[in-house]
Amino acid sequence: MNETLKRLLPAAIVAGAAMGGLVFLVAPGRICRWQKKPFMYRNFAHRGLHKRDKSVPENSIAAFERASAKGYGMELDVQLSRDGEVVVFHDDTLNRVCGVDSRVDEKTYAELKEMSLCGTEETVPLFSEVLKTVRGRGPLIVELKNGRSNKELCEKTYALLKDYNGEYCIESFNPMIVRWFRKNAPEIVRGQLASPPKDYGGEVNGITAFVLGNLLLNFLARPQFIAYKIAPKPFTVKLCEALGAMKVCWTSHDWVNEKSYDVVIFEFYKPKLKYKNK
Repeated sequence: MNETLKRLLPAAIVAGAAMGGLVFLVAPGRICRWQKKPFMYRNFAHRGLHKRDKSVPENSIAAFERASAKGYGMELDVQLSRDGEVVVFHDDTLNRVCGVDSRVDEKTYAELKEMSLCGTEETVPLFSEVLKTVRGRGPLIVELKNGRSNKELCEKTYALLKDYNGEYCIESFNPMIVRWFRKNAPEIVRGQLASPPKDYGGEVNGITAFVLGNLLLNFLARPQFIAYKIAPKPFTVKLCEALGAMKVCWTSHDWVNEKSYDVVIFEFYKPKLKYKNK
């Protein structure tokens, strides 16, 4: 028996060290109950309460007015125009939504303002305009898009949020953006966006996709919630959630997701404003 233990001990030490290292890499940041309260068990309208037929386009003033009038939480995307204005727009390029073959950050805000969203009268809004529209009528999840001037985007977004009288948190696919808020605005609840590694689809190389999809850079930013695409989760994501991260899902098209998540980001149906996990 003693010989067996002697043989097993080194393996147990290695396994324990490996698990300890993994916990260090993926562990979330601490979050208090009062910080969770504005977000827990709430449904958030993805890019505002837009319509499938695009008559109310995504990330438009009309979509945010519809969502906030009903009291929904709202998820939205911010990035910089060429002249450094913080605009609300999801894609890197204007092709899909505006029919213009250009990157968003290659156009000034004056140029973006002239472009129609999905053929409607709605145009690309400033983040400040969206904040004035919402006026605290529902909490916000603000996604900062990865771009060419991430530090500037972080600084300008934070400046606008500091003057906003409403509930909000931030998230990003880029761990370094989330890290910026950990270092410079630790009072703001922060989240890491991620997908299964296979879903990064050539946007990054395979190693980077593996690292991001498994949350192996959490030690840089210590996110307090994980916003993960609705899909089977790797062990590391489940471990992070078990260690206390809020569980946020995107993008839900069915009420059933309320059973498994703390926060649901939805589109194309109208769930209750709040729900409670069973």
